[in-house]
Amino acid sequence: METNKARILCVDDEPVNIKLLEAILMAHGHEVIGAASGKEALEWLHALPIDLVLLDVMMPGINGFEVCRRIKGDEGLRDIPVVMITALSAKKDRIQGIEAGADDYLAKPFDQTEVLARVRMLLKVKKLKDRLNDSYTTILGMTSFARQLVQTFEPLEFDLQDKIDRMVGQIIRRQDEILGRPKTMLVHAANGSGKSGWHRYEVVSGTLTRTPLALEISPDLSEVREEIFFCNQPELAEMEGEHRLCLEQLRAFDFPISNLVCYLGRSICVVAVNYGREVTRYDASAIESLVTQTLFMKSIADQISETEDAFAYTVHALARASEANDEDTGNHILRVGEYCALIAGKLGLSDKFVSIIRLQALMHDVGKIHIHPDILKKPGKLTGEEFAQIRQHPLYGAKILGAHPRLTMAAEIALSHHERWDGGGYPNRLAGEQIPTAGRIMNLADQYDALRNARCYKPPFDHATTCGIIIEGDGRTMPSHFDPQVLAVFKKNVSEFEAIYEKLKG
Repeated sequence: METNKARILCVDDEPVNIKLLEAILMAHGHEVIGAASGKEALEWLHALPIDLVLLDVMMPGINGFEVCRRIKGDEGLRDIPVVMITALSAKKDRIQGIEAGADDYLAKPFDQTEVLARVRMLLKVKKLKDRLNDSYTTILGMTSFARQLVQTFEPLEFDLQDKIDRMVGQIIRRQDEILGRPKTMLVHAANGSGKSGWHRYEVVSGTLTRTPLALEISPDLSEVREEIFFCNQPELAEMEGEHRLCLEQLRAFDFPISNLVCYLGRSICVVAVNYGREVTRYDASAIESLVTQTLFMKSIADQISETEDAFAYTVHALARASEANDEDTGNHILRVGEYCALIAGKLGLSDKFVSIIRLQALMHDVGKIHIHPDILKKPGKLTGEEFAQIRQHPLYGAKILGAHPRLTMAAEIALSHHERWDGGGYPNRLAGEQIPTAGRIMNLADQYDALRNARCYKPPFDHATTCGIIIEGDGRTMPSHFDPQVLAVFKKNVSEFEAIYEKLKG
């Protein structure tokens, strides 16, 4: 909480003058530090935050003019008001003081009333400068925070709790010297499971800590419309209505409240408590801006997540449609998606690649929509013409999926999942690394599941038999058909393939 107490450095090589200034200033609640030389004054200025310097001019060693020049030449000290106290009355001495950067002059012998008036005025100016600097720092921090949010924004990986932690880190006091920031912050927001909870934030040994608080928010407070308000000590007792309700809720946290800035909303509540000075509408605006940025990002992430859900649903619907005229293969499309994700992960491919192939592998046989059901369900051996028709389904699939960037991998898989590493596949007889990575993965995944399932032309094979055919070959299926790296992953993880099949066999 802000008080009228200021730390004033009095610099004079005459102890009696320092004693006189102490008597005047301490009687009005200020803290006084005495320095008998310019060197000692500079040491104090770098050791403690000083609000005002009363500086004698004529001193041995470093005189007052030089001390003033050094203060005003130091970026960390230049905003401290300096009052030159001197018996010199010549115009050139005053000009020298002005050139050194002095903010004011007091003539010796000084008058108590004049000293207090000058001190009061310059401390007020210092306070306004401090607020301006703090506001500027806050604006820079908000700008940087917003830039980081945009640059690192991944809608599908949006973590509200992480963004709240970062937001609090922009506002809270991290050092005792930075009194213009709140010492404690309380945040109420929905967590990942949709439940609400309060968290208390403080900086302990330089580290931001977040502690969950076992307190249920009242229905009245949680339903309040979006509102931002601030309050200082004299006004706390006069709070009414929803503001009074908010204060009563906060007092349940069992710590003293000197002042606060409070943002109340349906999805998030943020309370910054115990600034080391009087809070103003600028502090409220800063918090409102940061909360708004965070909620804006959350809104975008939620909308994109809904779009992604719709996209995934459409993929599943299209995949189910591709099986409408095929033989009943149960959860075949789901299983191959999981096999592909397993292989991709074991190959060390990115999480994004794994996520995409898990979903888009489901559309590998979408081209079968163009194949007549009599051919797909024929119990006997296919004629050459019928088999030629079957071989067209990769081309049909790629045509259906088209060239949209979101379906690039699905189209690659549809077109290439029957290509073989040794070049003996179809429709384009690609070989080796000419085949897209996703197609090579899908080739083995599809073959494993096809062997496990009953088809009109074959019985189902158990896991051991299927592994033997893929790893050793049976004439129809040979190890040379598969990418050696993909085949190596399969050999090392055959038990996981079996587990996926058993879990999703339908």
